[in-house]
This record gives sequence, C-alpha cells and structure tokens, in this order.
Amino acid sequence: MFNIDLKGKKAFIAGIGDDQGYGWAIAKMLYSAGAKILIGTWVPIFNIFKKSWEAGKFDQSRKLLSGKLFNYEKLYPMDASFDTLKDIPPEILENKRYKEFSNYSIEELSKEIEKDFGKIDIIVHSLANAPEVKNKLLDTSRNGYLSAISSSAYSFISLIKYFGPILGNGSALALTYTASTKAVPGYGGGMSSAKAALESDIRTLAWEAGRKWNIKINCISAGPLKSRAAKAIGMIDYMIEYSKKNAPLKKDLQAEEIAKSSLFLLSDLSSAITGQTIFVDNGLNIMGLAMDSKSLEDYPS
Repeated sequence: MFNIDLKGKKAFIAGIGDDQGYGWAIAKMLYSAGAKILIGTWVPIFNIFKKSWEAGKFDQSRKLLSGKLFNYEKLYPMDASFDTLKDIPPEILENKRYKEFSNYSIEELSKEIEKDFGKIDIIVHSLANAPEVKNKLLDTSRNGYLSAISSSAYSFISLIKYFGPILGNGSALALTYTASTKAVPGYGGGMSSAKAALESDIRTLAWEAGRKWNIKINCISAGPLKSRAAKAIGMIDYMIEYSKKNAPLKKDLQAEEIAKSSLFLLSDLSSAITGQTIFVDNGLNIMGLAMDSKSLEDYPS
C-alpha cells in the first residue's frame, strides 16, 4: 500500500478565509500527510480569520483523526487582484481595511515567503470571486466580468509566474467547476467564463512552467459544496440537490473527497500527470440527461 508522506514539504494555500470550503480541506489533508502549511488570506478578512483561529472558533474543524489539531506555519495577507506593488491604486493603499498591511501583492508575497521559508513545494489556488455573480451574463457589466476573470483565473497565472522560481520541481493545483464547459443558469457574473479560462490556462501553464521549472500543474473540477463562499451564488442548495438526484453516485459530496484527490495530484504518486482537469463530482459531469426531469416520468425504470 502506498503511503503519501509529505514530511519536509512546504505548501502554500491561497484563498482560505474560514474553516469551510475546499481550500481548508486540502490544507488540512496536506498537513495530515506531514506538510508545513502556509496560508494566504484576502486582506479584508485577514484579521477576522486570525482572531477566529486564535479564539478557538475553528478548533472543532481543525481536529485530525489522530486527535491532533491542524496548524499552519504562517498566515499571510494577500490580494490576488494585484501582481505588484505598483498595480495597487492609491484608494486601496489608503483604504482602512488595507492600510495596516503591506507586501500583499502576489510578487511581494512570493518574496516574503522566499525570505521566510526559501523554496516551497506546493501551491494550491483556492481563489474565486465575481462581484456580480448573481447577475445573468447578459446583465454583467464589463468591469464585473473582467473582475471575475482577474480574481478567479489570471490570479493563477500570476501565482505561477512569481512563485515559479521558488517552486522548482514542485506541484500546483487549481479548483474549477463544470460551468466551464456547460451552461449552468444562475452561475453568473462571468464566473463560468473565468473557469473556462482557468482550465485553458492550466494546459498552457503545464507546458510553459513544466519546461521552465519542472512544475506539474493540474486542476480539480469539484462538485457543489455548501461553503460560505458558495452561498454567494444564491442557488447552492439547488445545485447540491440537482447533483444528488442526477449524479451516478447519489450522495453529498464531501470536501474531504476533494482533499484526497488533491493529495494524490500534489504528491509524487502523480509524477507523470500534468495539464489535466480531473472531475471529482460524484460523476455528474458524465451525464447527458437530467434523470429527475419531468420529461422522463414515463421512461421505464
């Protein structure tokens, strides 16, 4: 039996903001395998996350099977909308939620992590944001659309660009959703476009970063999970129910299932796998019919 041992490995997880969601589950799984965890949290919620952690609000979620508590080495403020310091506009620099922080652009963050830990081995991109996610695509503004692409797709390119030199021979992973290739009404604001761009970028980056730094890059297309971030979509309960009624495996998808697949893709067991989008969604992506459709009521079971 293969045992995945990440002792001595350092993993940076970008986009954790609470104890829910896939980013948290992946970080916890990597920690269980022995990795040292570095976390990047959006600047506006950095203090909330840190205080919640220190107050013990995450303690129940931090428990491992061994009884130990999941822990991180260092927490970093980040804003993946900005590549370099010069990209940050004055109104952001002076904003009360940002003013006490520094070094939160992706380039500055990579330098901070290099200064603190030298080389790292793993990057996980758990970032997605669309200010107009509840809008139909036809009702999405240009700024809203570009913001979704910037935060949810280009941010991964930027991470690889600036972290590549300290991630040689390492692994990178991003998270996507089936709306990249299928129409999902209600998943708006340009998010479906951002996920499509992300998956395309995965393939190109796998080639470019693979040849330049020997980094393997993959993506997991995860099924719906009722996280705090997903609730912003406004229809997550319907998405989960649809999946349970129509996927081959009729069950709730657990964040831990995404984390297990991530552990494999980020370990040496997947040493020849790169540029791939792997579906972890109870098989929903293979279905061409909605089995709970009223049009199938007379179909012989």
